[in-house]
Amino acid sequence: MGEESLRKRKGEDKGREDGQSIQSQEPPTMNLQKQVGLISGICMIVGTIIGSGIFVSPKSVLANVGAVGPCLTIWAACGILATLGALCFAELGTMITKSGGEYPYLMEAFGPIPAFLFSWTSLLVTKPSSFAIICLSFAEYASAPFYPGCDPPQAVIKCLAAAAIVVITIVNSLSVKLGSYLQNFLTAAKMIIVTIIIVSGIVLLAQGKTENFKDSFKDSKISVSSISLAFYNGLWAYDGWNQLNYITEELKNPYRNLPLSIIIGIPLVTVCYVLINISYFTVMTSTELLQSQAVAVTFGDRVLYPASWIVPLFVAFSTIGSANGTCFTAGRLVYVAGREGHMLKLLSYISVKRLTPAPAIIFYGAIAIIYIIPGDINTLINYFSFAVWIFYGLTVLALIVMRFTRKELKRPIRIPIIIPVIVTLVSIVLVLAPIISAPELAYLYCVLFILSGLIVYVLFVHFKFNWPQKISKPITMHLQMLLEVVPAEE
Repeated sequence: MGEESLRKRKGEDKGREDGQSIQSQEPPTMNLQKQVGLISGICMIVGTIIGSGIFVSPKSVLANVGAVGPCLTIWAACGILATLGALCFAELGTMITKSGGEYPYLMEAFGPIPAFLFSWTSLLVTKPSSFAIICLSFAEYASAPFYPGCDPPQAVIKCLAAAAIVVITIVNSLSVKLGSYLQNFLTAAKMIIVTIIIVSGIVLLAQGKTENFKDSFKDSKISVSSISLAFYNGLWAYDGWNQLNYITEELKNPYRNLPLSIIIGIPLVTVCYVLINISYFTVMTSTELLQSQAVAVTFGDRVLYPASWIVPLFVAFSTIGSANGTCFTAGRLVYVAGREGHMLKLLSYISVKRLTPAPAIIFYGAIAIIYIIPGDINTLINYFSFAVWIFYGLTVLALIVMRFTRKELKRPIRIPIIIPVIVTLVSIVLVLAPIISAPELAYLYCVLFILSGLIVYVLFVHFKFNWPQKISKPITMHLQMLLEVVPAEE
């Protein structure tokens, strides 16, 4: 069973024919440990996907397509796209068993520049902004019960969101086990609220509440741009479908558990999402749903009247669970980029006592707090989706490219070539349609930001200017002593 040890991808790697190494039975070293099994893998997928999205996005999806029928179709289509994308990632993840998600795949297929741009964009745009969106959603739902009949003040929401980020960052820096136990507990809490909403919906349907589903395609407004914007919001609710690839080095038996977790986890989520939307529509017409401040709270008020406080409480648990899952996996990304020399070396260090990538997680929490200050949820979602689909498309394209350029790599999981082709084409449409039909400044900022990574790459990675190292050496030394962290062992 080949297990990837943490190595530099330098000369000695070229000699190993299948990119894998056998580890001997030595005592635990200063590396990330294999502690995540199949059940934890499925919980990780379900827990990270079902987060704030299903409580925030239904409104935006409906606003873009205008009717119940196309709205439910889009939710199902997003699930299918996420499953196809995740299967492409399963092939990549078992072919190149390195943590860090898209980063090592882009590195193998296209070389260091796209890989660097990906880690640059992820570290400073997509991961922190998604962390910020989730914590803002948490804060909105958590503060809603204290301000009945009006919107909570922005200051309250932002302070709450910042507090959530700080707590999650601390938990994940302290322990891998604590992080994943918290994840399993919060996943259970979230399944309870999802079950409550779905069961009440089915009961109401059985009582004959179907008037909102008659003529469900009437008044729909369908165009390429409205569909792709609806997809942005729907896919935001599914985001996290590739999270297991960030921790392949920590999965037990990845060849069996990675594809199984995907094939069980994502269709499970899709069924939940479609049923939750059906439940919303049993008690609200499309107009009422669009006017609602927080869809799930409105649903709770109408269906569970005396116990309606349950809904905001459990939605808050759910969003915190999602933020915890995102933090757990994204800390690993910073760690891999630091290990490749694309980020400050300090970020790739591991805590001596706790074996967690603490500096990476702390860095990540700090950037997310910066995003909270000016951000509002919808702009952040568009900004995030646009950036993330550029790289999802590139990564799946890498799979197609490596079928021809790297035939010698072992592929324990091999998917039909048509799947990555479909995913690549869809991601091209998703990226281009909103720019052409409804251009916004957010997209321009995003492109400029990604391209600014090229300047950083040329100066510091390609030409290796050494004055930043001279400045950062004493800082690194002091932080190492403060956080008790050391480089991962070769």
